[in-house]
Amino acid sequence: MSAVGNAFENVKAVILSAHKSATPRAKVGFYNSWAENYDQDVAVLEYRAPSLAANCISSYFSGEREAAIVLDVACGTGLVAKQSVSDVQMKKHGFQHFVGVDGSQAMLEIAKGTALYQDLKQSLLGEDLLPVQWEGSFDVVVIVGALSVGQVPVGVVRDLCKSTKPGGYVCMTTRSNLDNQGYKAALECELRKMEEEGLWTCVQVTEVEEWERAVAEQEDGYISGAVYLYRKSETVQNIRT
Repeated sequence: MSAVGNAFENVKAVILSAHKSATPRAKVGFYNSWAENYDQDVAVLEYRAPSLAANCISSYFSGEREAAIVLDVACGTGLVAKQSVSDVQMKKHGFQHFVGVDGSQAMLEIAKGTALYQDLKQSLLGEDLLPVQWEGSFDVVVIVGALSVGQVPVGVVRDLCKSTKPGGYVCMTTRSNLDNQGYKAALECELRKMEEEGLWTCVQVTEVEEWERAVAEQEDGYISGAVYLYRKSETVQNIRT
């Protein structure tokens, strides 16, 4: 087997081991142990979600980017904010001010090292509430990767909307592979319900065929995924939880 093939098999084994983490706390422990190798491993997976989310936001955001404040939820090592050789992220699109939140302290330490974030907070999504002082504070809220089965509950999207300024944007991603189809359906149901409640308006939903390389035994090649962009209503002040 080639070195590339070996690298992929190693990353596949790492990710499949994460599925054994039955509780949110155990999952955080896994991410703490993975943090040092995370960036290079997801590069092996050809993980496109961070650049796809950044491009989607850039296509619609018409405000002053240098002044905009971005909340990067489940920020991990900072892939959404930082600019790498292979991907175009939000920094290259002109955004300068980032606040990050993640459950893994080890991931946050790496994100801190990028010097891109003005503030970083450890918080376990689904168990801890985002700070009250963040409500209505952010021009853009983005969550990449965490909205999937075994990660965070669907209801977290209400907290994302709550933290967004009226008229601001919320960008979310999820996988469309077999294991995540039930979660994706529940997520889309919640997104529609919030739109019916007048909390936000759907701007764009993009289905992407080659999201990342498949790691599940029953899948081969690449799995698909989706990017959702919503704009918070200008008149929303309080959101029911």
